Amino acid sequence: MDPILVYDTTLRDGTQGENINFSAEEKIKIARWLDDLGIDYIEGGWPGSNPRDVQFFELAREVKFTHARLTSFGATRKPGIRPQEDANLQALLDSGTPTVAIFGKSWDLHVEKIMDNTLEENLDMVKDSVEYLKAAGREVVYDAEHFFDGYKTNPEYAIDTLAAALGGGADFLVLCDTNGGTLPFEIESIFEDVKHRLDKVYQDSPGKPAVKLGIHTHNDCGMALANTVSGVRCGAVMVQGTINGYGERCGNADLTAVIPVLSAKMNVACIPAENLAKLKTVSRVVSETANIVPLNSRPFVGKSAFAHKGGIHVNAVMKIPEAYEHMDPELVGNSRRVLVSDMSGKSNIEYKAKELGVTLGGNGFDSRQIVSKIKDLEQDGYQFDVAEGSFKILTQKLTQQFKPLFDLESFRVTIEKDRDQPCTAHATVKISVDGNKEITAAEGYGPVSALDNALRKALDRFYPDLDTMRLVDFKVRVIDGRVGTAAKVRVLIESRDQEKLWSTIGVSEDIIEASWQALADSFQYKLAYEAEMRKNQ
Repeated sequence: MDPILVYDTTLRDGTQGENINFSAEEKIKIARWLDDLGIDYIEGGWPGSNPRDVQFFELAREVKFTHARLTSFGATRKPGIRPQEDANLQALLDSGTPTVAIFGKSWDLHVEKIMDNTLEENLDMVKDSVEYLKAAGREVVYDAEHFFDGYKTNPEYAIDTLAAALGGGADFLVLCDTNGGTLPFEIESIFEDVKHRLDKVYQDSPGKPAVKLGIHTHNDCGMALANTVSGVRCGAVMVQGTINGYGERCGNADLTAVIPVLSAKMNVACIPAENLAKLKTVSRVVSETANIVPLNSRPFVGKSAFAHKGGIHVNAVMKIPEAYEHMDPELVGNSRRVLVSDMSGKSNIEYKAKELGVTLGGNGFDSRQIVSKIKDLEQDGYQFDVAEGSFKILTQKLTQQFKPLFDLESFRVTIEKDRDQPCTAHATVKISVDGNKEITAAEGYGPVSALDNALRKALDRFYPDLDTMRLVDFKVRVIDGRVGTAAKVRVLIESRDQEKLWSTIGVSEDIIEASWQALADSFQYKLAYEAEMRKNQ
């Protein structure tokens, strides 16, 4: 099978997703990453619709893309005017991109009922617009919007719209499942019929190049990936999608899944093979730029994509990884993770301890002891599969390897509410380091913030390099709400510095004590890591 061209529309279609918005500068940043990944086409936006996209294309003039062709997006001309009079088409040319993509209506319902247009005029709009852009020297990608829905109700007219785009000289015809309601077997049958009918269009035109089809799918039925694969199997030479599947409603085809399925599963060339290992990084860059929490269960690049929890699974993976992994996670820049929980066996503990640098006894006693303790603690509400920092400290304690970098003497937290003013929190912390005591006080936006600030101040005397450490997430979960305010709570804290991200946990009937447990573990983990780094230098 010939190589497949990958067309990314994260910066246009992806931004139509709920809560997703990129500045022009952020779009430039993402475009650079996409180019480095080896994406063939980067759709930067719709310059005729908003000032931000105009600014993006102005900034993009100064960027030298080494692989991708930057593409601007727009619509066919409006009814009743010539292409050169259409501001949208002019904006596409003014963007300066070598490739332009325009969409036109394939569904007679949209033409007659939504646009209040005639079927004949719509065909002229498609052909005239493509001809105009081709005459200006642009490569043209024609997106046949709502094509599959249009084909189902009026296949002859849907094909006529494609023929109009071909008549205008379109380089690619992209069949779009805009509503996301088409199923894979429908994609295949319609694709085959489209190819058959378009071949007839060119029977009397010898020497014409083969029609180049593309596929653009949405995920409203959870079928975007499957429909994209079906399109490729039926002859599509271009796949369109977005990083992380971002897009309107349920999103677009997720290129972080499309690309490895094509490359690793179907042995179809798309991006350069050596760039597959960049997929997870690009996924995280886009999600962080969008300020969207990464989906752990996302195939291939998600944190949980190659995570193993059951003891039997882990035992097998330690012997032969493919026993429970469909591919090598490193191919897509991911890594194997072994989770520790009440479902764990000795294999989980031994694998995880080795990964975290904790030495266990060779007779297996340590791992059995740790498994037993974890099962007891998880019965009490702990959850170590999401708190690797606390798990490492626990294993060190159970094997007498833990050396605390500070000890708590006491802490006190007070909350003050003054009439209509917001609550203020004050914390006093007393710690000792190698017998040296330090007591400090601090304010915060809440009790945990105040404790965090006070602990930092106390530790600063002994460990002045903690300014790079930040608390980035804080979660509280009531474990058993049936006992009301006497219920235990689970507190999860996620922290990071310039190099690492780690999670810690605390459980108690008192939310402040649970928070302190997680907070203290987080600082102990950070300080131990820094000490180990200095030791190895």
